[in-house]
Amino acid sequence: MQVKSIIMDKDQMERTIHRMAHEIIEQNRGIENICFVGIRTRGVPLARRLADYLRLIEGKDIPVGVLDITLYRDDLSMISHQPVIKGSELGFEIEGASIILVDDVLYTGRTVRAAIDALLDFGRPQQIQLAVLIDRGHRELPIKADYVGKNVPTSKEEIIKVSFAEIDGEDSVKIVVA
Repeated sequence: MQVKSIIMDKDQMERTIHRMAHEIIEQNRGIENICFVGIRTRGVPLARRLADYLRLIEGKDIPVGVLDITLYRDDLSMISHQPVIKGSELGFEIEGASIILVDDVLYTGRTVRAAIDALLDFGRPQQIQLAVLIDRGHRELPIKADYVGKNVPTSKEEIIKVSFAEIDGEDSVKIVVA
């Protein structure tokens, strides 16, 4: 794959995540009853970073869970005949909580739909909000993020590649083409 452009570097990502944390506090009038659930894989480090910023700003720990949506995807048969399931890790009660689903990129909306289905198998939260680092458009389902780091209009041929140091060894957001 060829890098077409760099959308964010490490510093830009950190400033964006910090701003998103402030927006979450403002929109929720504090952080009472909030829990983050990162969609595996790159939603997880983003959720943890948002929780870290909330701890710095508000002085309270925010629970962070991990959601594996593999079996909830509507394109599962196209991905693999033997999908790798890493499992979900929700170490807190979601019943009645304000859940903020976190993912790196919002595209068609199908990942978010699958995540909501998976999350509801764990209980019924008071509400579900959505935070994404990048919204690239091209929605196929009526899903809109509550918190967006950056809107990046793309063509369908372009791919947004989000990298986190925890997984990929660097922090960056790039547009790549095959």
